[in-house]
Amino acid sequence: MSGNRVLKGDCKAKCHPSTVNDSFVKTQKHHFMLNGKQLVFNGFNAYWLMCMASDPSTRAKVTAAFQESSRIGMNLVRTWAFSDGGNKPLQTSPGIYNEDMFKGLDFVISEAKKYGLRLILSLVNNWDDFGGKKQYVQWARDRGQYVNSDDEFFTNVVVKGYYKNHLKTILTRRNSITGVEYKDDPTIFSWELMNEPRCQSDLSGKFLQDWIVEMAAEIKSIDKNHLLEIGLEGFYGESMPDKKQNNPGYEVGTDFITNNDVNNVDFATIHLYPDQWVSGASDEARAKFVENWITSHIGDCDSILKKPLLIAEFGKSSWSSGYTVEARDEYFRGIFDMAYESARNRGSCSGTTFWQVMAVGMDNWGDGYQVVLDTNPSTAAVIAKQSQRMSSLSSSYNHYFPLKK
Repeated sequence: MSGNRVLKGDCKAKCHPSTVNDSFVKTQKHHFMLNGKQLVFNGFNAYWLMCMASDPSTRAKVTAAFQESSRIGMNLVRTWAFSDGGNKPLQTSPGIYNEDMFKGLDFVISEAKKYGLRLILSLVNNWDDFGGKKQYVQWARDRGQYVNSDDEFFTNVVVKGYYKNHLKTILTRRNSITGVEYKDDPTIFSWELMNEPRCQSDLSGKFLQDWIVEMAAEIKSIDKNHLLEIGLEGFYGESMPDKKQNNPGYEVGTDFITNNDVNNVDFATIHLYPDQWVSGASDEARAKFVENWITSHIGDCDSILKKPLLIAEFGKSSWSSGYTVEARDEYFRGIFDMAYESARNRGSCSGTTFWQVMAVGMDNWGDGYQVVLDTNPSTAAVIAKQSQRMSSLSSSYNHYFPLKK
């Protein structure tokens, strides 16, 4: 997301807290695998977790969000493992870290395990929120580097060195609560190179592609246990020009096919914001865009990339015109259905993480997209139904349709 952007009663899904299995998730062709069984997901984003966990007076909000989401069967959470400079930084300056914030991230990881949740940890932002590539570039300028634009985050040797240092610091962090280094903790499902990387100064895609290859290799040289994804929104580029017709009318210097075809990249992601991307279109046109965007990327992962796909961000903002809770529920249902149908047919789409869950009392953190499970029973019911379907699906096809070796 480009800025600071429950169900009561019984749930037939596995909604009780449980510990995360002590094995690392792997991939086999276009499926996620755990202990020889195919794995699918229903989850959410919550960028705020580390910030809230770093303050003892607000830490309980992390527990509350995990407790409620686990109770309605969710099993995957995407969140930030960065806050660069500015207010409440994790990294105050290159290589200098705030231990209180790091302890907040320690708590997020330890608490996720208690509630049977796995984590996707994103390592830097494309956008200015929480520092992002702009802050890295400014740090280099402050130390005498001539850096012309923020996009030189991807090419400047000094800036890349700062980022590599951050990777190593995060991956080798020893959790102050569990005593386990992050790189050895299976509660972490995946690392994400960057939230929504874009390099619009180079639409050929070369700058970003070279950066992905370099940084993916860097992570795998430190940590061979965890999966890795890029953080892409899904925009097509020059490698398959015909596919650019699926873009929302513009390019951002990424190439969904080439970027994800890197050996060290384990699975692909897409994001989806039709209200922003095709803002002038009719409701029908936006609905068609959503269908085409998801269908096209599932097809790519099924037949070209042969890697799993996660619909990693989508939502409906209460700040948009014509918004109703009913419209949001219907939007979620449609995307959930497409993910479920792909998984049911042994396709590449292995789940979703919508944007985003917040706890009660976080109004000042809201971006219009937040779902407070305790106070949104209809949306929580839609999510719980998807959890149940995905959980039942996982159980059934692991018993009756074993994957071929």
